[in-house]
Amino acid sequence: MKYVLYHPPTWSPEAVAAPLAAEQVELRVAEGPSEIRADDRPTAYLLDAAARAHVTPQLLGGLRDAGVAVLALGEAGEPDVPPETPADVLAAYLRAPVGPRQLLVALRSAFRVSALHREQVRARAESAARLHELTELANIGVLLTTEKNLNTLLDLILTQARRVTQSDAGSLYIVETDELGTRRLRFKLSQNHSRPDIPFAEFTVPIDHTSLSGYAATEAEALVIEDVYMLPPDVEYSFNQSFDQRYGYRTKSMLVIPMQNHHGEVIGVLQLINRKRDFQARLTTPEDATQQIIAYSPHTVKIVKALAGQAAVSVENSQLYEAIERLFEGFVKAAVKAIEQRDPTTSGHSERVASRTVGLAQAVDRVQDGPYRLVNFTQDQIREIRYAGLLHDFGKVGVREQVLVKAKKLYDSDLSLVRQRHAFITRSVHWSFEKRRADFLLEHGRNGYDRFLADLEAEQRAAIETAERFLKVVLASNEPTVLAEGDFNQLTEFAELRYQDLAGAEQPFLLDYELKHLSIRKGSLDERERLEIESHVSHTFDFLKKIPWTKGLASVPEIAWGHHEKLNGSGYPRRVRGEAIPMQTRMMTIADIFDALTAQDRPYKRALPVTRALDILGDEVKAGQLDPELFKLFVEAKVWEDGPAA
Repeated sequence: MKYVLYHPPTWSPEAVAAPLAAEQVELRVAEGPSEIRADDRPTAYLLDAAARAHVTPQLLGGLRDAGVAVLALGEAGEPDVPPETPADVLAAYLRAPVGPRQLLVALRSAFRVSALHREQVRARAESAARLHELTELANIGVLLTTEKNLNTLLDLILTQARRVTQSDAGSLYIVETDELGTRRLRFKLSQNHSRPDIPFAEFTVPIDHTSLSGYAATEAEALVIEDVYMLPPDVEYSFNQSFDQRYGYRTKSMLVIPMQNHHGEVIGVLQLINRKRDFQARLTTPEDATQQIIAYSPHTVKIVKALAGQAAVSVENSQLYEAIERLFEGFVKAAVKAIEQRDPTTSGHSERVASRTVGLAQAVDRVQDGPYRLVNFTQDQIREIRYAGLLHDFGKVGVREQVLVKAKKLYDSDLSLVRQRHAFITRSVHWSFEKRRADFLLEHGRNGYDRFLADLEAEQRAAIETAERFLKVVLASNEPTVLAEGDFNQLTEFAELRYQDLAGAEQPFLLDYELKHLSIRKGSLDERERLEIESHVSHTFDFLKKIPWTKGLASVPEIAWGHHEKLNGSGYPRRVRGEAIPMQTRMMTIADIFDALTAQDRPYKRALPVTRALDILGDEVKAGQLDPELFKLFVEAKVWEDGPAA
């Protein structure tokens, strides 16, 4: 039947039955509009006066929107459409009495109107569906372009592809090239709605015609298969049923789409399995598979091709992003190595500071109360903190190496001169002893010799003891510790003592610059050297500012710049205070001081036990130099345990 005509029970169709039958019109009785069921055929409805009394404009409008043409039958004496029946929802109004010819003409017109309505409804539905698909693809595109993590991106691609195609399962392969230049497909991801318990393991397959994915990648064309168990005998590829047999699954319809970038290169393969009538249905029995699985339509293939194109570009961008990340990570590690090669005594310091600063930031993220309970660091900010920690001492490349690695108060070359001077003085004492003894014998013979020799030997012993004491005091004073005032007095004493050089001129045991350096009360550096070391912070900032950091890492220079600043303004280089020091920097300062106190590799000082180091940090907190809340978290969360061993 081509058409459907609903009519009231009281209407007799005999007069027009034959012509309607000839035009393949199916007659159906309806008590009222609520009984009308529109299908794919043009449909008309004869609305009589009895039904009009119980019908609403909304109900008639609904019929019209569904493609049903409504013909209102007038009663005797009704000149026109009654006011309670809106004319805009009617295909026609037939005044009484209605003749057979008039009715046939009206019905034929109504069927044309119904057909037109249905075409409009179908067109609107199709347009809405296309708009929905375009919107979906656009939304998916936005999701794909904003995700940087490759594994998350691959999961998103497969999830969205399954959703828009109502696929039960799917797999994703990525093209990779080994060190020999051989390209293969790596099985990177699998999803199965019906069997989420199936284990996953990566493997590779060759890019050739033997497998479905390999064929799609080789030929750069889609494979649309209605039933993979019934492949044509003349195809080169095959389907391995062992997976289905092992897990009791039935793979049937399949769509295999190569993912091509904008250059047309295949960078992966998207494989969708078992398109379903109901996306939420699970295929747990053979009956489920029979009832639910349908073939992939040509239109679905077009949608997935568009999605695969978007996915390919996003995957390529993600891979490029990861390559840039690896490149930058390599640059940072090379920079750290350059620092450590200039100052091998602090090897591992930058990594430990970075690790502990990140650990403290993560501890801040976890707090539920206190002044930092609302502070949270994003993943980019954590990376920013790590890079700042790794590079915080890079400015040491601008410090003279002899100052950078200076472990004692005197440089090795200066101490060598002191040792040579001590040796010369000692030899001069022995030479003077022998010369004076020989001169006495030549002038006086043995007369009074024994007494003279005893006095001469006593004088020699005193001179040798003075020379030995001189070297001992210099060596002790050369250690970078806090010395007693008496030790400095001894240094002054030796600076005033004189010996004769080879030309007979008197020279001091200690030169002025040697006395100055040996009198340093704390550490091994004098004021000029200390300022040179402190300049590494500004060198670090100047160097890091020259790097075109991404938006998520833009604060790296600022964070690293202040790691020697103190809350009370006693730090350097800018002597800033309190909140002017970024929170990330305040965390790094604690990690930096702790590592400097506990590191095992500093030749100019012994490593302190953890408890003593924490006590010193606590004293700095009390002095207003360090953030008390951050130090509390550092201790309570045992952040000091984080990072590589010192």
